[in-house]
Amino acid sequence: MSTLAVITPSYAPDAGLFAELHRSVLEFTPDDTVHHVIVPRADRAAFAAYEGPRCRVLTEPEVVPRHYVRLPRGLWGNLRRPWPPVRGWVIQQAIKIAVAGSVEADVVLIADSDIVLVRPTTAARFTTDGELRLHRVNDGVHAAMPRHLRWHQVARELLGLPLAPEPPLHDYVTSLNFWDPVIVRAMQQRITQSTGRPWFDAFTARLHVSEFILYGVFVDEVLATHPPSDTTICHNSWDDVPMDRETALAFADGLGPEAIGMMISAKSKTPPDARQAALERCSEIVQRQEAG
Repeated sequence: MSTLAVITPSYAPDAGLFAELHRSVLEFTPDDTVHHVIVPRADRAAFAAYEGPRCRVLTEPEVVPRHYVRLPRGLWGNLRRPWPPVRGWVIQQAIKIAVAGSVEADVVLIADSDIVLVRPTTAARFTTDGELRLHRVNDGVHAAMPRHLRWHQVARELLGLPLAPEPPLHDYVTSLNFWDPVIVRAMQQRITQSTGRPWFDAFTARLHVSEFILYGVFVDEVLATHPPSDTTICHNSWDDVPMDRETALAFADGLGPEAIGMMISAKSKTPPDARQAALERCSEIVQRQEAG
C-alpha cells in the first residue's frame, strides 16, 4: 500500500489544466503515488494519454451507482428517487468521497484540476506525531455566510448529530485537501446508519451539501479526535477575473514557505501564459527559500 494517493475529478475543458497538475504530481510526489482522475465517459479519450502506473483514469459510471443516469444540463437522475434531479457538483463531491474511501493509501490528497504542486509532497507533510492533521479555520464561519451555515446543518443531519450551535463555526472548505481513507470509510458507514439509506443516495439527495464540511464535522464531532489544524498547504486565488502576467506574478510572490500547491481558479479564465509565469515565479521562490 502506498502512503499517498491523489484524487482529481475533471472533464475535457480542463484537460490542459490537468496536464500541468499531473506533471507536478509526477515531479513532486513519491514514485508509488497514484493519481486517480475521474471524468465523464465521453471525455475519457482526452485523458487516456496519462494512464499508466502512476495515473488511473476512471469514468463516472465506474464510480457512481448504476441507478444514477446522466441528464441534460449537467444534472443526474437517481432512478430510485427521480425528483429532484441531482446537480453535477453534488455528484462530483460524492465521487470524491467514494474514490477516497476505496483507494489503498494512508493519505489521499484531493486536488482540482486548477491546482499545481510546487514542492515535494509526502504523506508525512500532513501529519504531526503520526496523526493526520485537518484543514480547519477555527471559527471561520460567521452569521453572514448562509451557505456555510446550511452545509454545517446538512452535515449534522447526515451524521445524526444535534442541530448546529450558533456561529461562529469552523470552516473546513479549501481548494486542496487531505483525508484519511479509513476515516472516509467510517464516515460513509455513519451516514448509512444515521439515515437508513446507502450513503451515496443520502448525500446526493441534499440540494446543499459540502463534502469538506461533512468530513471535518465527522472528525471533530463524531470521532472527537480534534487533530491539529493545517491551513497552509495551498496558495489560492479564488478571483473570477482573468489575471495578466503582472497580476499573476504579484499573486505568486505571496507563496508561503509551507505551501505545497498553487491555485488560480479555472473560473478566472486566466490565460495559459499568465498561469505559467506564476508557476515559474513560484518555482523561483521555492528555490530561494530552500537555498536560504
